[in-house]
Amino acid sequence: MKKYFGLLLLTIITVIAACKKSDDEPTPPKPPVVEEVNSLDEKAVIAYSPAFPTDDKEITLVFNADKGNAGLKSFASDVYIWTGVITDKSTGPSDWKYVKSSDFSKPDANAKLTRVATDKYQLKFTPRSFFNVPAGEKILKVAMLFKNGDGSKSGRNADGSDIYLPISASGTLNIRFTSPEFNPFYEPSPVASIANMGESVKVTSVASAKGKITIYLNGTEVKSAENIASLTADVSLTKSGENEIKAVISSSGKTAEKKFNITVKGAVEVAALPAGAKPDGVTYLNNGTSAVFTLFAPNKQNVFVIGDLTDWKLDVKGFMKKTPDGKRWWIQIDGITPGEKYGYQFVVDGNLKVADPYCELILDPNNDQYIPASVFPGLKAYPTGKTTGIVSVAQSNEPTYSWKYANFTRPVKSKLVIYELHLRDFLQTHSYSTLRDTLSYLSTLGVNAIELMPVNEFEGNNSWGYNPSFYFSPDKYYGTKNMLKEVIDECHKRGIAVIIDMVLNHSFGQSPMVQLYWNGTTGKPASNSPWFNADATHPYNVGYDFNHESPDTKYFSKNVMKFWMEEYHLDGFRFDLSKGFTQKNNPNDVGAWSAYDATRIAIWKDYNNYMKSIDPNFYVILEHLGADQEEKELAAEGMLLWNNLNNNFAQATMGWMTDSQFSRTLYTNHGFASPNLVTYMESHDEERQLFKNKSYGNVSGSYNTKDLATALNRQQMATAFLFTVPGPNMIWQFGELGYDISIDQNGRTGEKPIHWEYAQDANRKKLHDVYSRMVKLKTKTNWLDNASVTTNSLGNTGIRYMVIESAAGKTVVVGNFDVTAQAININFPTSGAWYEYAGSGSGTINLPAGTYNTTLEAGEYHVYTSSVVNP
Repeated sequence: MKKYFGLLLLTIITVIAACKKSDDEPTPPKPPVVEEVNSLDEKAVIAYSPAFPTDDKEITLVFNADKGNAGLKSFASDVYIWTGVITDKSTGPSDWKYVKSSDFSKPDANAKLTRVATDKYQLKFTPRSFFNVPAGEKILKVAMLFKNGDGSKSGRNADGSDIYLPISASGTLNIRFTSPEFNPFYEPSPVASIANMGESVKVTSVASAKGKITIYLNGTEVKSAENIASLTADVSLTKSGENEIKAVISSSGKTAEKKFNITVKGAVEVAALPAGAKPDGVTYLNNGTSAVFTLFAPNKQNVFVIGDLTDWKLDVKGFMKKTPDGKRWWIQIDGITPGEKYGYQFVVDGNLKVADPYCELILDPNNDQYIPASVFPGLKAYPTGKTTGIVSVAQSNEPTYSWKYANFTRPVKSKLVIYELHLRDFLQTHSYSTLRDTLSYLSTLGVNAIELMPVNEFEGNNSWGYNPSFYFSPDKYYGTKNMLKEVIDECHKRGIAVIIDMVLNHSFGQSPMVQLYWNGTTGKPASNSPWFNADATHPYNVGYDFNHESPDTKYFSKNVMKFWMEEYHLDGFRFDLSKGFTQKNNPNDVGAWSAYDATRIAIWKDYNNYMKSIDPNFYVILEHLGADQEEKELAAEGMLLWNNLNNNFAQATMGWMTDSQFSRTLYTNHGFASPNLVTYMESHDEERQLFKNKSYGNVSGSYNTKDLATALNRQQMATAFLFTVPGPNMIWQFGELGYDISIDQNGRTGEKPIHWEYAQDANRKKLHDVYSRMVKLKTKTNWLDNASVTTNSLGNTGIRYMVIESAAGKTVVVGNFDVTAQAININFPTSGAWYEYAGSGSGTINLPAGTYNTTLEAGEYHVYTSSVVNP
């Protein structure tokens, strides 16, 4: 048993996707001498001197970049403080006043720190003058975090929260503890004070003036001394449950005190889960008046549940039992009120607080304040001052959603046209409610499926969602869980399937699963993590890489799949980075990663079979982009594979013939037996077609593909070729209106302007109408069903054509992608009348000999059918 007791901090590093390694650090000048600061210098995220800072005296502040969340550990360039003050006019911890470095993405020279050693930065300032706070306003705390120049990296507390330094009034008497170590939270206290019966805890108190200091345990004096400014005592804990330790200073007729609580636990009880309790998450028993809290955490020594039911204290009634296999922890708490929302967390081994990985609602102290009540009404308030970090929410007898269209019949795979959208960049309100009211637009367009970019909780609010942290909780930035269900129900009413983007390749540092098994020394998942690799095993990984050969990862992943399938009546998943589900260690070799991998195939067959066992007709779509041999085998199992033709279509519409071939639009050219390719010109991940046209298009005389009207017309031509190939297709939002804002504007994943007004532009409306007509040819008719296709090479030439024949009739698509007029001479399947379904406006043509012999102008195209088609 350790003699000294202190709070250990878990270091969490949040890795931001696509961050570039800083340039090599130049040889620095001789660093200044670090002033002597308090004893937390080497332990905590900040250290400071004097011990009781005031608003009118200079403070020496030291930032230890390798502590806290270590977000700036080993950073080689300049570090800035993002800081403000909490005053008596502030409304709470987020109401910073007189902020320095107010633009988070730009450096402020006045807020730059001095680097004094590796991972150690110093700033000297006097609060009132530094922040220019008026004389009549009382400074209570200095609020801060630390960042690099562009704000892409930040140093914070270990749980990602902001850092606070209390400011004392000049001349007041104060006392505080330096041991156990207090975290610099808004309400500083040891977060998880746990001890064993009989353990001796070393406490040290320091005062702002000399006097009599007394240390008490549960009101009984432990040690006292006169005429001192610091006192240390060994406190022996002999009472189970909660104990109060208090330090009191008396000096010159004044008294001040500081106290904290410490919980003494007993031996861990080993017991099986109660009858009816689920192995994961929260189970409600006894008509919702009892709750069984469960956490999967092998190889841990003890776990508490804390929250509203324990007044956020380490109460023995929250001390969890361990299952006989040693893998799960559980506790049943009775006397809860059905329907009431309770916040809770798990405290693991006395030093780590995490939310429940299986919870369906979380409270975020940093981001919830930016979610308007119109998007998420009635959100439970965060328990500010009682805890830190993400909080789980439990609610028994929660109101259920009554499904109205539970018998939805999904479109067959070959007729799918998927509309991929990101709520943040599709609707100003970024809400499910507005999406529900916008579905008439998608119905008119003719699509029969929507694909939502990730909607489970991810880090922050403003994100694409590929930085997931909680897999069972819908992200509140878009609305409530029942609002999401309303959207799905309304889609089904309109014949539209709903697919969500599922991200199970990786997770991010906010995830409790990452935090539970973390190596603070290496800044990576620990080697004993049940779920994560310490290092990613493949290229392009972001966050922390799941090991899909681990039985625990497979168990968790299947639970996630089943939950969303059953709880939300979804129709399919698009699995992000599915090629990453491998343990072949090829982190820097894209070729080796993309090659055939039998183990990866086995993993995907297992997942696919599991989803089929729940719903045989569920869409399983993989962003695989791998070798044909592997994709062919996965397609044979009924899975759909993304087929990215962005560059090819862009080259063709720009009028550059190099790398512009369309042959890979055809599933037969992949070796597939069935059209299980989701072919697209754009997804969220590629540069927008119209932006490329306007920026890099070819020019020949007066014909200029950079001209907006010309570019839009050429996009019509590409649309005709895209939607007539057999198999499913996908549209990226606003592609039908010629969205021409670069993917890199405001950063690749940053917010993009929303241009619904594009629909009022005549040329853009023409593109929309061609999209609609071509989409409906696939979704509303049987003209492309089970069709055979004959083409020219669809290669790097201006003239392209496809002849599509089915039981319903025959279709011919012709177009000139060159920037000059080109002759065309092809044989149509039959002679006689052919009807223009879409195109450049020649109308009906008559081919007595079945030969189409003409000249197509640059950008001219036609879609002919052997009889009139009215979808």
